[in-house]
Amino acid sequence: MPPKRTLLESLGLHRPELRAWAMYDWATSAMQAVIMTAVFPIFYASVARSAGHVGSAATKSWADINTWTLIGIAIASPILGAIADRAPVKKRGLGLFMVVGVLGTLGMCFIGEGQLALASTTFALALVGATCSFVFYEAMLPHIASPSEVDRVSSAGFALGYLGGGLLLAFNVVLLLKPALFGLPSGEGLTFDQSTLPARVGFVAVAVWWLGFGLITLRGVPEPPVRGAQEKGLAIIVGAIKDLKSTFAALRAYPQALLMLGAFMIYNDGISTIIRMATVYGSEIGLGPSDMIPAVLLVQFIGIPFAFAFGWLAERMGTKRAILLGLAAYAVISVLGWRMATARDFLVLAVLVGMVQGGTQALSRSLFANLVPTDRSGEFFGLWSVFEKFAGILGPWFFSLAIGLTGSSRTAILAVIFFFVIGGGMLVAVDVKKGREAVGRS
Repeated sequence: MPPKRTLLESLGLHRPELRAWAMYDWATSAMQAVIMTAVFPIFYASVARSAGHVGSAATKSWADINTWTLIGIAIASPILGAIADRAPVKKRGLGLFMVVGVLGTLGMCFIGEGQLALASTTFALALVGATCSFVFYEAMLPHIASPSEVDRVSSAGFALGYLGGGLLLAFNVVLLLKPALFGLPSGEGLTFDQSTLPARVGFVAVAVWWLGFGLITLRGVPEPPVRGAQEKGLAIIVGAIKDLKSTFAALRAYPQALLMLGAFMIYNDGISTIIRMATVYGSEIGLGPSDMIPAVLLVQFIGIPFAFAFGWLAERMGTKRAILLGLAAYAVISVLGWRMATARDFLVLAVLVGMVQGGTQALSRSLFANLVPTDRSGEFFGLWSVFEKFAGILGPWFFSLAIGLTGSSRTAILAVIFFFVIGGGMLVAVDVKKGREAVGRS
């Protein structure tokens, strides 16, 4: 009978280096919750309006900066991943991009009325810093956790991220809605007809949080060794391109996994678009920060139990069906978003997103894992990571295009439904039984 696990072992946090590693999820999720999702998009829309971008033009501007930044990240990520594999620079890479992101977030403190270029630049730096540092962060995991520990440690980082992001977002909610408690001017602090000091103090808090807890990771995780001969310079980039091509060619031998990967890239693009565009769209139709930010905070905490609930659901109805249920919910969310008019509507949408977001994405990864051979899972998940980076580009671009053609953000939010319909249709075509048999799983 195997020995009983301690609580920390069950959580995947039983060694100091594992706890230090997971703290970077805690550190960056604050940026994702406050800057990418809840507070900064509303602030950005206010800056855009003060620069003359009225109505849906402010929403289009936000969609455009997300699209172009994500294109650059998607192109750079495979090269950065290759560098992480071929040279002992994982900690330096993480630290470098963390500093880039922290500086971008700090720069938000200096954004004034009408300074849309500065708002776009600082957001792009923060997004690049967070996303690219994760390439090096994730590359550390197989080196500090055994194969039997990886799932637990990864899940622990995910849970800590939800909790950390939720706590700092809660601080920002109080800061924005009750600024007098901190000796700051009254008002919600996100529009230029009031003092924006509360919002800018919140951005500084995100930067300090990110840097402070990120340093725990850099100090507590040893630099992983590099296997084999180290490559330098252009050879690293050439090797990355060759590896990517050979991995994609190898995946073609597993057509069900390839189809699943394509389906995921499309429907996850829709999921990312809803997350990125929700608050700036709500701001456009007249909802205030006090209506939206507490609802986004609720998503942070609702997501944890429902991620586990989706795992339970998958055991009973099958993983593919559970994912399709989540995509059906997202299609409903798109329709409700098209009709949204009140703060109550936004709250309902936030609850629905919180119920399906974590579970749908987690089950997608586990389904793909069952369709690829175990002895090549690292190789194929490297390709999964690349496709995951590209997921998120088309949605904001499509959103921007729909606004440009129709002049309406409502039409754009409704158009996102096509990502769930097309991606869901491709997922329906995935023959899970056939795919599992092809890799020797019954």
